Amino acid sequence: MTVTPHRDVTHPAPHVTHEVLNQATARVDVNEYTLNAVLTEAVDRHDGGWAATELTEIGEYVGTESFQHDAELANTITPQLHTFDRWGHRIDEVEYHPAYHRIISAAVAHGAHTRSWADPRPGANVVRAAAFMMFSQIEPGHACPVSMTHAVIPSLQLQPDVAAQWVPRALSRSYEPRLDAPAKQSAIFGMSMTEKQGGSDVRANTTVAVPAGAGGPGAEYLLTGHKWFCSAPMSDAFLVLAQAKGAAGEGLSCFLLPRILPDGTRNVFRIQRLKDKLGNKSNASSEIELDGTVGVMVGEPGRGVRTIIEMVARTRLDCILGSTAGMRQSVAEAIWHARHRAAFGRTLADQPAMASVLADLALESEAATVTAIRLARAHDEDAGAQERAFRRLATAVAKYWICKRGPHHAYESLECLGGNGYVEDFPLARRYREQPVMAVWEGSGNVIALDVLRAMTREPESVAAFDAEVSLARGANATLDAHLDRVRIQLGELTGVAPEQAQLRARTVVESMALALQASLLVRFSPAATSDAFIAARIGESRGHEYGTLPAGVDTRAILLRH
Repeated sequence: MTVTPHRDVTHPAPHVTHEVLNQATARVDVNEYTLNAVLTEAVDRHDGGWAATELTEIGEYVGTESFQHDAELANTITPQLHTFDRWGHRIDEVEYHPAYHRIISAAVAHGAHTRSWADPRPGANVVRAAAFMMFSQIEPGHACPVSMTHAVIPSLQLQPDVAAQWVPRALSRSYEPRLDAPAKQSAIFGMSMTEKQGGSDVRANTTVAVPAGAGGPGAEYLLTGHKWFCSAPMSDAFLVLAQAKGAAGEGLSCFLLPRILPDGTRNVFRIQRLKDKLGNKSNASSEIELDGTVGVMVGEPGRGVRTIIEMVARTRLDCILGSTAGMRQSVAEAIWHARHRAAFGRTLADQPAMASVLADLALESEAATVTAIRLARAHDEDAGAQERAFRRLATAVAKYWICKRGPHHAYESLECLGGNGYVEDFPLARRYREQPVMAVWEGSGNVIALDVLRAMTREPESVAAFDAEVSLARGANATLDAHLDRVRIQLGELTGVAPEQAQLRARTVVESMALALQASLLVRFSPAATSDAFIAARIGESRGHEYGTLPAGVDTRAILLRH
């Protein structure tokens, strides 16, 4: 007799076709500070070791699965503009996913915005840079308002009465997203300079500021005009440029524009639309209309660019930090994948071709990191005249080069993951779309290269300071010494050249200077295996054009162990 097994048709057996094998686990619940040897060494070297405990706490927090999930949510459930409330009142508000608020709240709580101003001891900017970079490594969009809040302080301090009101709020480590929250004591800052007709040519500004009274520094003006780019429009206040009118002085001037006026009413701040950007999705960028909008003059009439320039300089440094943070995320994810996935009988990381690519990506990341932290130290309060001259030129040089290297670095890292890298479920697709913003923001390539020329002409001491810095590495590597000689010749040849000719050569010279700076810092601060490989791959005779074309003899294993 044949017995037919009973089958419960209401609960069918699982239909399993395969077992998931040979896939990397998620890179979560890791400490993004203690695992980053290049960053920890740089922080200690540049007098930031006193904050090791807090930086370790930040590294553990941003490495959690929950923080990474918040980063994903903030970039997939993107900001929404509400120009009116349900009853028809004009409100001009942007709604963010709660994940975005959790992220920026944590960054502010850890002082990633203004801690270097609140406690300006040696290494303060180094610690702030490390905190900023770790948060930005996982979620870069929120870093825009965090950066602007950090950078606004020196511009505000040019107007003491304004600074007395606003600087304590910027220094606060509390975060309140509601603009009109009762008794709000904190503030996030933004800025808005560019207009449709001008872009980077901010002196073509057409927004008009008419004094509400006598006018002059610290006085109220009424602003009318349009701003083509206003990032983070839910900030509490903004620095904007406008053409001042009136007997107190005319010309392009700087104004502080609050969203909420002292009497509790809303300032006129019409958000026309949000920009549909390539990346930076979690951070709202907008076009705004000003129509009799109240602003307070900061600095002297007609000196708006000079007033806001220090803010621009600080945000340029943060572009470097942001690009560097992106490189760290990219190379960390690529190495993690290659160490957990096998092909042809061994892990990808053990395949010579892949090891060469990973090591080359790691070289780029290390060079950016040591440069970024060195520049952060140059921005501390104890910087002397030569250090300030060095940072004036070196920040622009590094901003040009590191930010331009970011997108291709992200792409090559993405390719290490194969098809997974191209899928939005993995973080490198988002990173690839994110990296170009740092190259565009605060001056795209030509603007920065021309600024380097301007600094050379107007502040020749910056050239001497730059040369003194890179020359500290002389004698350690013959290839580097020869490159430093070429840079001196290039700089000398720019002297007395017609402006048009200087512009044509600007990018070439800035690239040479950037590689000289990075190579010299690696010679001084990184192992010989790293510095020798970087110099051979970037300025040696056998250098290639793509990542993974390292010269023969490079110790890829030694390089990768640091990453």
